[in-house]
Formats: sequence, structure tokens, C-alpha cells
Amino acid sequence: MTIRLRAIYRYPVKGLNGEPLDRIALEAGKRLPGDRAFALAHGSAPWQAGESQWLPPKFFHSLRSEPRLAQLAAQYDSETSRLTLQREGRVVARGELNDPLGRTIIGQFFADFLGPDGRGVPKVVAAGPDSGLTDVPDPWISLLNLDTVDDLGRVARRELDPRRFRANLWISGAGAWKEREWVGREVQLGAVRLRVVEMIERCAATNVNLESAERDINLPLLLQRGYGHRYMGVYCMVVQGGEIAVGEELQEPAE
Repeated sequence: MTIRLRAIYRYPVKGLNGEPLDRIALEAGKRLPGDRAFALAHGSAPWQAGESQWLPPKFFHSLRSEPRLAQLAAQYDSETSRLTLQREGRVVARGELNDPLGRTIIGQFFADFLGPDGRGVPKVVAAGPDSGLTDVPDPWISLLNLDTVDDLGRVARRELDPRRFRANLWISGAGAWKEREWVGREVQLGAVRLRVVEMIERCAATNVNLESAERDINLPLLLQRGYGHRYMGVYCMVVQGGEIAVGEELQEPAE
């Protein structure tokens, strides 16, 4: 069966919903452009304004600790850097994230929305140029095999929303767990060449139902019990850049 790219997602603000893309240009050795360009840091996070840096996930608000973030629908305009937040179809906050005042407005909204948690007032922080506030410091892109998600759904005895895994690239047609065989090897996706670096260990963020904003399943535990590990998806490094589009064919590593 032909393996194809079924979706491209980027997450402008770490912890909030992603946006689907039809196509995107990737550069060698870099993350997916615009992915996790901003994040909502704890007020006590050791963030140095104006510096390009990376901090571990524990310093940021995310679905892992704040399931209620799934109640918000975020729309980001890359031309103006304007973030619009909606809740139940109503606009609740709007601000330009490249502007200090805009970041303050968004931060104040989240201070009210999340309430006091002992870690200070939330602050919107921006990644440096050609950087991103992903869960790992390396400039990798995440890839999810929908066939594997379906197999996990079989074990869970329910359909699982692939968005729970917050991956950049979704593929299908490879067969369940085939991506594990690609670690340490290269695949061709259209004009782009990717080196599959390692499996992605999953955390409690995947437990959140993105429709109800409630924890309704323990996926890391289900993975452990069903397969003896907690991995879903793989990290990839762009070896050869180019433009990719939904529907692109993926070629497996040569034997």
C-alpha cells in the first residue's frame, strides 16, 4: 500500500490547538516553521526576555497539567502575529504576540482563566529566530502513523482522535508500528528527506479529550499495558529541505 501524508499541523502557541496546513516548506536542520513559536510560561519560569533559549516542558502551561486549555479555540494570524482566543464560539481575548502589550493582554487573560496556582502570573514568551519551544531542544519534527493510532484504538476499544498526540505530520498506509523500524534510517517525503531519530514517549497530555476538555483515558498506561512501552510517533530531522503538501507519497528506507 502507498504511504501518504494525510495532514500537516503546526502549533503556533505551545499547549493550545494546532492549525492544519495544506503545504509547507521545510529547511534542513530546522523545525517546522512557526511551530511552538510562542508559549505560556509560568510566572516563576527562569525566562530571559530577548534571548533565544529553550526550557523543559515543566516550565510551561500545557494540557498535561491544564486540561481546561482544550476549552479554548486559538486562531493565529502569522501576518500580524495576532492571536484570537474563543471559548464556546465567543472571542474572549485578542492580542499581537510580537508586541509586548499584546503579550501582556493575552497573559492577563490566562491569569484569570487559569486562576492562581502558586507559580506566578502566566507570561507569553517568544522563541528566538529559527527556534521553537518544543518538548525537546533539538530541531526535530514529529511524525504520527495513523495506522498505529488505529491499532491503539483497537486496544482501547474506542476511536482515538489523532490530535491528542499533537504531531506535525500525519501519515497512513504504512501499517501499524512500521515507523519503529525506521529509527536511525531515512525516508523520502516528496522533495524532503527525513532522518527518523527516535520514538516519542507519551505523557498525560494525551489523556485529554479535546472536545470535552476532560481527562477520559490514560493513554500512557494503556500503551504500557498493551505494548510494554509508552511510545507513539517518531521525531525526525530534516536532512534535505523542500516543500511538502498533503497527499505527498512517503518512500520507506531502502533495504
